[in-house]
Amino acid sequence: MKSLQDRLNDIGRALGKDVERLSKEAQPFDYVKQRKEYDLLANKEVAKQQQLSKQKRIETLYGQSELNPHWTFDSLVEDAPDVIEAISIARSFIGAHKDINWRKNSAHMMIFYGDYGRGKSHIAGAIAHQLIQQFETTVLYRQLQTLLEMRFFSYDYQADDKASQQFREINKQLHDVDLLVLDEVCVNETVLKKSAQSWLGNLLRQRAANNKNCILITNHNLAELETALGRYCFESIKEYETYKVRFQGPSRRQRVSQGQAEPSNQQKTGYRPNDI
Repeated sequence: MKSLQDRLNDIGRALGKDVERLSKEAQPFDYVKQRKEYDLLANKEVAKQQQLSKQKRIETLYGQSELNPHWTFDSLVEDAPDVIEAISIARSFIGAHKDINWRKNSAHMMIFYGDYGRGKSHIAGAIAHQLIQQFETTVLYRQLQTLLEMRFFSYDYQADDKASQQFREINKQLHDVDLLVLDEVCVNETVLKKSAQSWLGNLLRQRAANNKNCILITNHNLAELETALGRYCFESIKEYETYKVRFQGPSRRQRVSQGQAEPSNQQKTGYRPNDI
């Protein structure tokens, strides 16, 4: 019985090939070398698929976070000492996430406080963007007043706008995400209502118990913030490892000057109040 090689030689001759010459010139099969080449190609393909998968996960996290896409470190202008210090603290906070024990065994809170337009929300957003990109951290950015209004309307059980269901879904996110950014905390509020204090205090305590991090952004100073949140809610903040960052530089928002304002009707008509 002919061997497989003999049969292949017969087929080669039938096709007019010089089988003996080809056999002599053929290089011996190097299994180890071929295996390395195949493994290299396979690893490149796996790495490519992993990168695509990671990019999709990151895009999903961005979509769920409701962050302003322009709030990044690249768009920050380090034009004042308070901003430079805040960025340094922010980068240290981000770098600490490399320690898995730091991430899993304690809860951390950053409190950004200062007047309007100082860049508090921008830096908080930059932190969130970096954590999503680098560690695939789940993030949710919300204004506290918006949440309180949603909570209020969710009690209208006769409404057909599904407000109750929407608030329950958001409330679950508030508890579950790795980083919760609450902006405009107690804005235009001297003191939160007792029910709001209890709800927010319970939220913060449960997040602290589950080692979930928070960033609070407020226009109050720390003494005013304690009064506005109430004792129970402010005691919840003490459950965290807390970092306080004060913003006191100039406002970075564009000023509406008198030259930019539209002319008033008084200038058009010449009318002067209380003229006799």
